[in-house]
Amino acid sequence: MAGRGMAGRGKAIAIPAIILKEGTQRTVGAEARRTNILAARVLAEMLSTSLGPRGMDKLLVDSFGSATITGDGATILKEMDIQHPVAKMLVEVAKAQDEEVGDGTTSVVVLAGELLKNAEELLLENIHPTIIMEGYKKALEYSLKVIDEIGIKVDPLDREVLRQVAETALASKVVSEYKSMLANLAVEAILHIAQKLPDGTYKVDLDDVKVEKKKGESIDQTTLVKGIVLDKEVVHPGMPKRVENAKIALLNCPLEIEKPEWSAKIRVSSPDQLKAFLDQEAEVLKKMVDKIASIGANVLITQKGIDDLAQHFLAKNGILAVRRVKKSDVEKIAKATGAKVVTSIEDLKPEDLGEAKLVEERKVGEDKMVFIEGCPNPRAVTILVRGGAEHIVDEVERAIHDALCVSRNIIREPKIVAGGGAPEFEIARRLREFASSLGSKEQLAVLKYADALESIPTILARNAGMEPVDVIVELRTRHDRGELWAGVDVLNGRIDDMMKLKVLEPTIVTKQKLKSATEAAEMILRIDDIIAAAPPKERGKEKEEVPPEY
Repeated sequence: MAGRGMAGRGKAIAIPAIILKEGTQRTVGAEARRTNILAARVLAEMLSTSLGPRGMDKLLVDSFGSATITGDGATILKEMDIQHPVAKMLVEVAKAQDEEVGDGTTSVVVLAGELLKNAEELLLENIHPTIIMEGYKKALEYSLKVIDEIGIKVDPLDREVLRQVAETALASKVVSEYKSMLANLAVEAILHIAQKLPDGTYKVDLDDVKVEKKKGESIDQTTLVKGIVLDKEVVHPGMPKRVENAKIALLNCPLEIEKPEWSAKIRVSSPDQLKAFLDQEAEVLKKMVDKIASIGANVLITQKGIDDLAQHFLAKNGILAVRRVKKSDVEKIAKATGAKVVTSIEDLKPEDLGEAKLVEERKVGEDKMVFIEGCPNPRAVTILVRGGAEHIVDEVERAIHDALCVSRNIIREPKIVAGGGAPEFEIARRLREFASSLGSKEQLAVLKYADALESIPTILARNAGMEPVDVIVELRTRHDRGELWAGVDVLNGRIDDMMKLKVLEPTIVTKQKLKSATEAAEMILRIDDIIAAAPPKERGKEKEEVPPEY
């Protein structure tokens, strides 16, 4: 007994505590931060060559082989099949920037990458991530104050300012040679849909601008239509192709005989019975069309289908009909024409009809499109985009989206700064003065934030084939002299006053850029542990493959 007791009091057997599932990978501490920062930096470096009017474009080919050519940061990131979770977070940041202000998507990722690269240098000097984050936070607050201070107030409806801001946004696109024309279209569309509110401010809803693409012709054939364009054709050849002083009925129901939900059989013993049955169907459809005609409608637009026989009755009544129109388009037509969307033909009343001076089917390229023009509420316009190839039309659409967004931003917050890296350099200069008032370690973080901001003009210069060191030295001299808007004129390869060159950006874009990049950098710095679950095993891998002939 004694011997056994002694053995029990001997060395304890270590039992491993398995917390994570088999196959889970875990990276901790400095190694986790290093991995995350590396992923963000690789993504930022990839995008940095696309920054500015002299930036390069990317050719992205998806798994199906379809190609996209673009220099738009948000599009590049969206089309890339990114796997790393931290890189995916930066994709989300670019997407948020695009949705919020529509511009600055490349800059925000490049800036976040630079902030993390500079933070890594401080981490190697054993400065705690919390101190770096505090410094970055203070630097951001100070930067936003500087932007408010140096931003120049403008008239929100000043056509010339809006055009210059739109041109600046378009300068870095594939279609930059058409920037003047596209900027004019975007500004015209925005001024058309802007609504003055009782408090004196303006409201702009970008949903009121429909961008319709149609391959063919060239980019300079892109036009602004003061109305709605539908990529549909009139359903029946016997219908009128042009209706003036249109009374438009909008339906969200089919002009068809509804099939019963359960399966049903009809037994007929003579041709007369079958004829009576078909006549009954025709009568129901005729009643539907008569109802539409009786309230004075001469144009019918429905989200659902129209039976062949109903098409015939509509044509006999001289009603122009379009079917299977998208819900978003129906809503736009309702807004433009004052029509109500009706879900039951029985409920259709004369007051539900919308009005337009002209509804016409026109041939655009190889296809036919329906134009609805001269609407009582002009706050619905369509930009009809043309281009020689599919990817050109897509890129024009992306460029117009950015131009519309920046014009909208000016109306939302009528303040501008110059481009060309001038505001970033001025903020960096003032941050260096501000840093001297802080504690030692936070001061280092603020200085690193200033360095990251200076990377924007550096990359612009590098992309234009200029010598970055010379550019930084000259910019520093000019800004110390008080030249607030000295920036990189990439088109002429020199340092110049960007305000005089009319390279303008809305302050709201610059602010959002700094906020998003700083928040992304802070979020990534906060991570000190990566726990990645094992990927699911593919089914059928373990099964032996059988040759096809067997």
